[in-house]
Amino acid sequence: MTGPAVHRYGPDPDQHAELWLPADGGTPRGVVVVVHGGFWRARYDLSLGRPPAASLVAHGWAAWNLEYRRERGAAATLADVAAGVDALADVPGLAALHAEGRPVVVLGHSAGGHLAAWVAGARRLPDGGTTGTARVAVTGVVSQAGVLDLATAHVQGLGGGAVADFLGRPPRRDDEPVDPMAEAPLAVPVRCVHGVADDVVPPAQSEAYVARAGRLGGDAALVAVPGGHMDLVDPRTAAWDRTLGLLEGLAGLS
Repeated sequence: MTGPAVHRYGPDPDQHAELWLPADGGTPRGVVVVVHGGFWRARYDLSLGRPPAASLVAHGWAAWNLEYRRERGAAATLADVAAGVDALADVPGLAALHAEGRPVVVLGHSAGGHLAAWVAGARRLPDGGTTGTARVAVTGVVSQAGVLDLATAHVQGLGGGAVADFLGRPPRRDDEPVDPMAEAPLAVPVRCVHGVADDVVPPAQSEAYVARAGRLGGDAALVAVPGGHMDLVDPRTAAWDRTLGLLEGLAGLS
């Protein structure tokens, strides 16, 4: 692999992404946007996405390891994720892949799973607006132990009140535009990978999302894997191997 090269998509220090490319210089299978977790909190950053990104390029993908503003308000975080995905259109090699119809899959872990599902949808903001028409079409989502039901996550106190911290208050009905559970199903396939021993984000988050999306006619599937919360982003684990297989399936490679 080569890189990563840092690309900025805005003036704030957190508005950047790392581009990882296969070392052989060949055409990548497609692009995987890696969205790290950490309950939307500033002390967690894109370093969490580097081990997955390194594994992805070793398996022939281009990886776009995305950073975004945290603890600046939900609207800022969401706008950054949308802008960060759309910035792929400004990177010459990746823009060419997109123009060729190669897959652009968003892979998000924990709170990153929430952001991955959100950016593949209508991209609505808490104030009722949107981030505008997407410049890059997301072709699939892999949510790893995603926080996909904000209302329930708040009731359960996940992340020590992380949902209320993210929204700036407890969730309410008009937060549905930024809650993946309320927006399900998406127009693209969603694969929810969850460790059966996860004690940080309960597997019920993924189970409930997939059940709702399927009931409403969406293409969503639950994949239960061994291990806990962080095993999903550890390239040494069977859980990560399963994630690689899901990415290949979404890209039509298996």
